[in-house]
Amino acid sequence: MPRTPHAPSTLSSPFAGRRIRAAVVGAGAIGRGSHLPALARLAAEGETEVVAAVDIDAEAVEAFRAEAGIPHAYTDLERMLAEQRPDLVTICTPPTLHRDQTLAALRAGAWVWCEKPPVPSLADFDAIEAAEGTDGGPYASIVFQHRFGSAATHVRRLLARGALGRPLVAHCQTTWYRDTAYYAVPWRGRWATEGGGPAMGHGIHQMDLLLDLLGPWSEVRGMAARLVHDVETEDVSTALVRFGNGALATVVNSVLSPDEVSRIRIDCERATVELTHLYGHSNADWRITPAPGVPAGEAAAWQDFGPDVPSSHLAQLRELIASMRAGERPRSSGADGRTSLELITALYRSAFTDTTVRAGEIGPGDPYYTALHGGAAGWAPGEREEVPA
Repeated sequence: MPRTPHAPSTLSSPFAGRRIRAAVVGAGAIGRGSHLPALARLAAEGETEVVAAVDIDAEAVEAFRAEAGIPHAYTDLERMLAEQRPDLVTICTPPTLHRDQTLAALRAGAWVWCEKPPVPSLADFDAIEAAEGTDGGPYASIVFQHRFGSAATHVRRLLARGALGRPLVAHCQTTWYRDTAYYAVPWRGRWATEGGGPAMGHGIHQMDLLLDLLGPWSEVRGMAARLVHDVETEDVSTALVRFGNGALATVVNSVLSPDEVSRIRIDCERATVELTHLYGHSNADWRITPAPGVPAGEAAAWQDFGPDVPSSHLAQLRELIASMRAGERPRSSGADGRTSLELITALYRSAFTDTTVRAGEIGPGDPYYTALHGGAAGWAPGEREEVPA
């Protein structure tokens, strides 16, 4: 559940009595539109201050600095880390850069908040986790903002305490639309730079939220296809997932769907929970339908989501800052942050090898541990022509 700022261990915290010094790496749309507003809001509350911005494009980072009133602009991450010594580095760059930038920040003693997809492989993720602090940080957290907010917190509590009964059937849908111009950006649609297709770059948010609500998955059977776009990765995937609690789920990830929607539905013994939105949700986007026979008073209590706190970068960052002050590992870091990447890796391995993949199977020595395409015929870079239409 969300923590309150200045949680109880602040007396021993290195951040006690002062603002968290943050640096933003990447002066593109996600940095401008999501990270910076969240940091600015917490700055207004006395929690943070942005001390530097970094981008390889000198003109872009200088414009970013000037617009936001940031004191320092850099084109060299290592230099910024050495000179500014930030407490927190937020990474808003393409996925292929995430591993090295995260490792550099951790080595400099900074906590990290990194955009999804986290890194292109489980091997990269494990290298980052190995570089984290062992007692009180620094830690590296992934931006999975859909987990956060009042409604997700409320539903998670209901499921965790068994109020809705045993989860039985679930559906996780990310059906979006991306045209040819979208894939004209050189790093998109390529394994080496984007990491994967819609399963990795788009559907990861809904799959992560589904895992956060339902708990560990146990096995997956997937399919993937390249139906429209001239890319290395897939443009649509589907999967059947079995969870540790026995629930069965279907997952669909697409960039071919003109009627765009993001949806999660969980059918439990005593109720159906459904979330329908696109890029972010609030209380009004959730619906809980009780099963016949559920007492009216109990069903009415389920509808009380509390004051509306939408899912957002701000909601997650607020909790991350509280974790920093408390010296605690934040949510969506370590094993908790790895689970959705493992599921996506297993989905690709299943789809490309036509096998069922179980949790924990993919490790060092497995080709899918170091690359999501696994070197599979028709899917590895340079082999697009071998994939059947």
